[in-house]
Amino acid sequence: MHPTEEAAVGTRVIGLISGTSVDGIDAALVDISGTELDLKIELLVGATYPYPAELRDRILAVGAGVAISMAELAEIDDAIAQVFAQAAQNIQIDHQPATLIGSHGQTVYHRPPGGAREQGEKGRLLSTPLGYSLQLGRGELIAYLTSITTVSNFRVADIAIGGHGAPLVPRVDAYLLSHPQEGRCIQNLGGIGNVAYIPPRHGDWLSKICAWDTGPGNCLLDLAVEHLSAGAKTYDEDGNWAASGTPCHQLVEQWLNQDYFHLPPPKSTGRELFSVTYLHQCLKDAQAYQLNPADVLATLTELTAASIVHSYRTFLPEMPQRILLCGGGSRNLYLKRRLELLLTSVPVWTTDEVGLNADFKEAIAFAVLAYWRYLGIPGNLPTATGAPQEVLLGEIHPS
Repeated sequence: MHPTEEAAVGTRVIGLISGTSVDGIDAALVDISGTELDLKIELLVGATYPYPAELRDRILAVGAGVAISMAELAEIDDAIAQVFAQAAQNIQIDHQPATLIGSHGQTVYHRPPGGAREQGEKGRLLSTPLGYSLQLGRGELIAYLTSITTVSNFRVADIAIGGHGAPLVPRVDAYLLSHPQEGRCIQNLGGIGNVAYIPPRHGDWLSKICAWDTGPGNCLLDLAVEHLSAGAKTYDEDGNWAASGTPCHQLVEQWLNQDYFHLPPPKSTGRELFSVTYLHQCLKDAQAYQLNPADVLATLTELTAASIVHSYRTFLPEMPQRILLCGGGSRNLYLKRRLELLLTSVPVWTTDEVGLNADFKEAIAFAVLAYWRYLGIPGNLPTATGAPQEVLLGEIHPS
């Protein structure tokens, strides 16, 4: 069947992603039809498959900059591809098989062009003219193990022409979550937070979309929970621990002076900046205020919320009429309440409330990006990534 005919009748696609939290592989089996304005998706099933503990530890170590040999890197690359392939096979159980996989893989290093996110002396960002991004979990191996054509390496084409290769989801957001009369911010709360501002869907609306990484989402919170609980917990369920504390606003104001929060878009960040080292500096700063563990978590949660609000008020062309949260952090009820209090005039919903699953939205997006690549439709949005033009995203690995 010709690709355009498949677009008309629907294509079953698997989207796979593990984000900066490295808490597991989100898999979505999606039926997709249409192309752009007529794009339609149906989530058939979504599931999260945890990494084996040893592999997760190795990934976190690589992301934290621990030196490894090329042989060890190859082993991790293969291991990630294998667990991604297993996730793709598991998600299809009791369903008709997919014909395409879109695998984002596991980011272990991301350096945007012109403003790398590593910290130099005194916390200043080091600068570099070249972009680079590395996602492990080889698409060609996933294609072989599953016998399904796989699209992977989505970021490199945008980076090659001068873009950040991130965020990549805003074009998908534009066609699935825009509104004829309402300007919306789609705020993802993964390990790193990112926003896409989608203006009302009329006129030259697509060219007015802007997007960037707002800063930490869950990454510092998860690291802090693991540290403060001596490894007994990996995240703050519903934000209950943070909700029992009191945020230190003086400390939040101090942390908001960090360079990244004041860097204008396009911009992207990750664990290279908001890392274990960054958390330890935050904990050291907190000692002067004699904060208990709950207060520390409340203050770090406030940093996520305040950095998002600061980002909106500083860089958006106008405030949105509605905010739609997605990602794991959308389930953090305390974080959601803090955002609502800081943005008193703007309703804060989740994408669930407008018909798009908040837990698996990112996996759905990479299913759509793979589908677009198969059809020959560009996937990046230059106003979001800073690239000079639209390009096809992803490398196709036939089954």
